[in-house]
Amino acid sequence: MRFPRKAMILAAGLGTRLRPLTDATPKALLEIGGRPMIEYPLCMLAAAGVEEIVVNLHHLGEAIREALGDGSRYGVRIRYSPEDPILDTGGAIAKARPLLGDEPFALANCDALLDPDLGALWQFHVERRALATLVVRADAEAERYGALDCDDAGRVRRFLGKPVGVSDPLERRMFCGVHVLSAEIFASLPRGGVFSITRDVYAALVVRGEALYGFDYGGYWRDLGTAPSLATARADVAGATFRPAYLKSY
Repeated sequence: MRFPRKAMILAAGLGTRLRPLTDATPKALLEIGGRPMIEYPLCMLAAAGVEEIVVNLHHLGEAIREALGDGSRYGVRIRYSPEDPILDTGGAIAKARPLLGDEPFALANCDALLDPDLGALWQFHVERRALATLVVRADAEAERYGALDCDDAGRVRRFLGKPVGVSDPLERRMFCGVHVLSAEIFASLPRGGVFSITRDVYAALVVRGEALYGFDYGGYWRDLGTAPSLATARADVAGATFRPAYLKSY
Protein backbone atom coordinates (compact mmCIF):
# COMPACT_ATOMS: atom_id res chain seq x y z
CA MET A 1 0.00 0.00 0.00
CA ARG A 2 1.92 2.98 -1.31
CA PHE A 3 2.29 6.13 0.76
CA PRO A 4 1.14 9.34 -0.99
CA ARG A 5 3.52 10.63 -3.64
CA LYS A 6 3.14 14.25 -2.56
CA ALA A 7 3.44 16.08 0.74
CA MET A 8 3.61 19.59 2.14
CA ILE A 9 5.73 21.01 4.95
CA LEU A 10 4.43 24.12 6.67
CA ALA A 11 7.39 26.46 7.09
CA ALA A 12 6.01 29.99 6.67
CA GLY A 13 5.63 30.80 10.37
CA LEU A 14 7.05 33.97 11.87
CA GLY A 15 8.58 32.12 14.83
CA THR A 16 7.51 34.88 17.23
CA ARG A 17 7.88 32.67 20.31
CA LEU A 18 11.49 31.99 19.35
CA ARG A 19 12.63 35.59 19.02
CA PRO A 20 15.35 36.83 18.94
CA LEU A 21 16.56 33.55 17.37
CA THR A 22 14.23 34.07 14.43
CA ASP A 23 14.98 37.74 13.83
CA ALA A 24 17.59 36.90 11.20
CA THR A 25 16.97 33.14 10.70
CA PRO A 26 13.65 31.56 9.73
CA LYS A 27 12.35 29.10 12.28
CA ALA A 28 12.66 26.23 9.80
CA LEU A 29 16.43 26.72 9.60
CA LEU A 30 17.19 26.79 13.33
CA GLU A 31 19.56 23.91 13.92
CA ILE A 32 19.05 20.71 15.88
CA GLY A 33 21.93 18.26 15.88
CA GLY A 34 23.80 20.23 13.25
CA ARG A 35 20.96 20.30 10.73
CA PRO A 36 18.02 22.67 10.18
CA MET A 37 14.84 21.52 11.90
CA ILE A 38 12.98 21.29 8.59
CA GLU A 39 15.28 18.45 7.54
CA TYR A 40 13.63 16.17 10.09
CA PRO A 41 10.14 16.15 8.53
CA LEU A 42 11.69 16.37 5.07
CA CYS A 43 13.77 13.22 5.61
CA MET A 44 10.87 11.49 7.37
CA LEU A 45 8.62 12.03 4.35
CA ALA A 46 11.32 11.08 1.85
CA ALA A 47 11.97 7.83 3.73
CA ALA A 48 8.25 7.00 3.49
CA GLY A 49 8.39 7.24 -0.30
CA VAL A 50 7.24 10.81 -0.91
CA GLU A 51 8.62 12.08 -4.21
CA GLU A 52 7.52 15.71 -4.25
CA ILE A 53 7.30 18.12 -1.33
CA VAL A 54 5.74 21.58 -1.31
CA VAL A 55 7.22 24.03 1.20
CA ASN A 56 5.34 27.24 1.91
CA LEU A 57 7.39 30.37 2.50
CA HIS A 58 6.89 33.74 4.16
CA HIS A 59 9.26 34.98 6.87
CA LEU A 60 12.79 34.99 5.40
CA GLY A 61 11.53 32.50 2.85
CA GLU A 62 14.35 32.95 0.37
CA ALA A 63 16.80 31.67 2.99
CA ILE A 64 14.80 28.42 3.16
CA ARG A 65 14.75 28.14 -0.62
CA GLU A 66 18.51 28.67 -0.76
CA ALA A 67 19.17 26.11 1.99
CA LEU A 68 17.03 23.31 0.56
CA GLY A 69 17.37 23.96 -3.16
CA ASP A 70 15.45 21.70 -5.50
CA GLY A 71 15.50 18.81 -3.01
CA SER A 72 17.70 16.54 -5.12
CA ARG A 73 20.17 15.87 -2.32
CA TYR A 74 17.29 14.54 -0.22
CA GLY A 75 15.99 12.34 -3.03
CA VAL A 76 12.85 14.41 -3.57
CA ARG A 77 11.65 17.31 -5.67
CA ILE A 78 10.92 20.44 -3.62
CA ARG A 79 8.52 23.07 -4.91
CA TYR A 80 7.85 26.34 -3.14
CA SER A 81 4.65 28.22 -2.39
CA PRO A 82 5.45 31.79 -1.28
CA GLU A 83 2.83 33.66 0.72
CA ASP A 84 2.28 37.37 1.23
CA PRO A 85 0.46 37.78 3.53
CA ILE A 86 0.93 34.62 5.56
CA LEU A 87 -2.15 32.40 5.10
CA ASP A 88 -2.18 30.11 8.16
CA THR A 89 -2.21 26.34 7.70
CA GLY A 90 -5.47 25.95 5.81
CA GLY A 91 -4.92 28.93 3.56
CA ALA A 92 -1.48 27.55 2.76
CA ILE A 93 -2.98 24.26 1.56
CA ALA A 94 -5.61 26.01 -0.53
CA LYS A 95 -2.99 28.18 -2.23
CA ALA A 96 -0.77 25.18 -2.89
CA ARG A 97 -3.49 23.08 -4.50
CA PRO A 98 -2.12 23.59 -8.03
CA LEU A 99 1.14 22.05 -6.78
CA LEU A 100 -0.49 19.29 -4.74
CA GLY A 101 -2.93 18.28 -7.46
CA ASP A 102 -6.01 16.13 -6.94
CA GLU A 103 -4.44 13.28 -5.04
CA PRO A 104 -3.95 12.35 -1.38
CA PHE A 105 -1.05 14.02 0.38
CA ALA A 106 0.78 14.17 3.67
CA LEU A 107 1.13 17.34 5.71
CA ALA A 108 3.76 18.07 8.36
CA ASN A 109 4.69 21.00 10.53
CA CYS A 110 8.34 21.98 10.36
CA ASP A 111 8.44 22.60 14.12
CA ALA A 112 7.62 19.18 15.55
CA LEU A 113 10.09 16.38 16.19
CA LEU A 114 8.70 12.84 16.00
CA ASP A 115 9.12 9.47 14.29
CA PRO A 116 5.74 7.84 13.52
CA ASP A 117 5.34 4.77 11.34
CA LEU A 118 4.05 6.54 8.23
CA GLY A 119 3.35 3.29 6.42
CA ALA A 120 1.05 2.16 9.24
CA LEU A 121 -0.52 5.64 9.34
CA TRP A 122 -1.39 5.41 5.66
CA GLN A 123 -2.78 1.89 5.94
CA PHE A 124 -4.94 3.02 8.88
CA HIS A 125 -6.19 5.98 6.83
CA VAL A 126 -7.06 3.91 3.76
CA GLU A 127 -8.76 1.10 5.67
CA ARG A 128 -11.07 3.60 7.39
CA ARG A 129 -11.71 5.60 4.22
CA ALA A 130 -10.84 8.69 6.20
CA LEU A 131 -11.02 12.22 4.94
CA ALA A 132 -8.05 13.06 7.15
CA THR A 133 -6.03 11.10 9.68
CA LEU A 134 -3.97 12.88 12.32
CA VAL A 135 -1.04 11.50 14.27
CA VAL A 136 -2.14 11.90 17.89
CA ARG A 137 -0.84 11.10 21.35
CA ALA A 138 -2.10 10.85 24.89
CA ASP A 139 -0.63 13.79 26.76
CA ALA A 140 -1.35 15.50 30.06
CA GLU A 141 -0.98 18.84 28.28
CA ALA A 142 -3.43 18.04 25.49
CA GLU A 143 -5.52 21.11 26.29
CA ARG A 144 -2.51 23.35 25.78
CA TYR A 145 -1.88 22.08 22.26
CA GLY A 146 -5.53 21.68 21.21
CA ALA A 147 -7.41 18.66 22.50
CA LEU A 148 -9.41 16.20 20.46
CA ASP A 149 -11.41 13.19 21.59
CA CYS A 150 -11.51 9.84 19.82
CA ASP A 151 -13.78 6.82 20.19
CA ASP A 152 -12.44 3.29 20.53
CA ALA A 153 -12.14 2.97 16.73
CA GLY A 154 -9.94 6.07 16.56
CA ARG A 155 -12.59 8.28 15.00
CA VAL A 156 -12.43 11.90 16.12
CA ARG A 157 -15.76 12.65 17.76
CA ARG A 158 -14.94 15.98 19.41
CA PHE A 159 -12.45 18.60 18.25
CA LEU A 160 -11.52 21.60 20.39
CA GLY A 161 -14.55 20.91 22.58
CA LYS A 162 -17.14 20.58 19.80
CA PRO A 163 -19.69 19.14 19.43
CA VAL A 164 -20.63 19.22 23.10
CA GLY A 165 -23.26 16.48 23.30
CA VAL A 166 -21.24 13.36 22.48
CA SER A 167 -22.25 10.57 24.84
CA ASP A 168 -19.88 7.77 23.78
CA PRO A 169 -16.82 7.03 25.95
CA LEU A 170 -13.98 9.04 24.42
CA GLU A 171 -10.23 9.19 24.90
CA ARG A 172 -8.46 12.56 25.09
CA ARG A 173 -5.63 13.09 22.60
CA MET A 174 -3.50 15.89 21.19
CA PHE A 175 -2.38 16.46 17.61
CA CYS A 176 1.33 15.89 16.92
CA GLY A 177 1.76 17.91 13.71
CA VAL A 178 1.65 15.19 11.02
CA HIS A 179 -1.43 14.12 9.07
CA VAL A 180 -2.52 12.54 5.80
CA LEU A 181 -5.43 13.89 3.80
CA SER A 182 -7.57 12.47 1.02
CA ALA A 183 -7.99 14.64 -2.06
CA GLU A 184 -11.65 15.14 -1.15
CA ILE A 185 -10.52 17.52 1.60
CA PHE A 186 -10.24 20.28 -1.00
CA ALA A 187 -14.02 20.36 -1.34
CA SER A 188 -14.21 21.43 2.32
CA LEU A 189 -11.68 24.24 2.05
CA PRO A 190 -12.50 27.87 1.34
CA ARG A 191 -11.06 28.89 -2.01
CA GLY A 192 -8.67 31.36 -0.44
CA GLY A 193 -7.96 33.62 2.48
CA VAL A 194 -6.44 33.09 5.90
CA PHE A 195 -7.72 30.08 7.84
CA SER A 196 -6.53 27.14 9.92
CA ILE A 197 -6.85 23.53 8.76
CA THR A 198 -7.43 22.43 12.36
CA ARG A 199 -9.44 25.17 14.07
CA ASP A 200 -11.52 26.20 11.07
CA VAL A 201 -11.77 23.09 8.89
CA TYR A 202 -11.30 19.97 11.01
CA ALA A 203 -13.43 21.32 13.86
CA ALA A 204 -16.33 21.97 11.46
CA LEU A 205 -15.93 18.58 9.77
CA VAL A 206 -16.12 16.74 13.09
CA VAL A 207 -19.29 18.62 14.00
CA ARG A 208 -20.74 17.51 10.64
CA GLY A 209 -19.82 13.90 11.37
CA GLU A 210 -17.17 13.53 8.66
CA ALA A 211 -14.61 10.72 8.82
CA LEU A 212 -11.62 12.18 10.65
CA TYR A 213 -9.42 9.76 12.57
CA GLY A 214 -6.62 9.85 15.09
CA PHE A 215 -3.65 7.50 14.65
CA ASP A 216 -2.13 6.78 18.05
CA TYR A 217 1.59 7.41 18.43
CA GLY A 218 3.53 6.61 21.59
CA GLY A 219 7.07 7.52 20.59
CA TYR A 220 9.22 10.59 21.00
CA TRP A 221 7.56 13.94 20.36
CA ARG A 222 8.75 17.48 20.93
CA ASP A 223 7.25 20.81 19.97
CA LEU A 224 9.94 23.16 18.67
CA GLY A 225 8.05 26.41 18.93
CA THR A 226 9.69 27.88 22.03
CA ALA A 227 13.28 28.42 23.13
CA PRO A 228 13.03 25.96 26.08
CA SER A 229 11.51 23.20 23.93
CA LEU A 230 14.10 23.79 21.21
CA ALA A 231 16.88 23.53 23.81
CA THR A 232 15.41 20.25 25.09
CA ALA A 233 15.22 18.85 21.57
CA ARG A 234 18.82 19.79 20.93
CA ALA A 235 19.89 18.00 24.11
CA ASP A 236 17.82 14.94 23.22
CA VAL A 237 19.37 14.70 19.77
CA ALA A 238 22.88 15.30 21.12
CA GLY A 239 22.35 12.59 23.73
CA ALA A 240 20.77 10.18 21.22
CA THR A 241 17.48 10.15 23.12
CA PHE A 242 15.97 10.89 19.71
CA ARG A 243 17.70 9.13 16.83
CA PRO A 244 15.21 8.37 14.04
CA ALA A 245 16.14 5.87 11.37
CA TYR A 246 15.04 8.24 8.62
CA LEU A 247 17.94 10.65 9.13
CA LYS A 248 20.76 10.52 6.63
CA SER A 249 24.02 12.36 6.22
CA TYR A 250 24.16 14.90 3.40
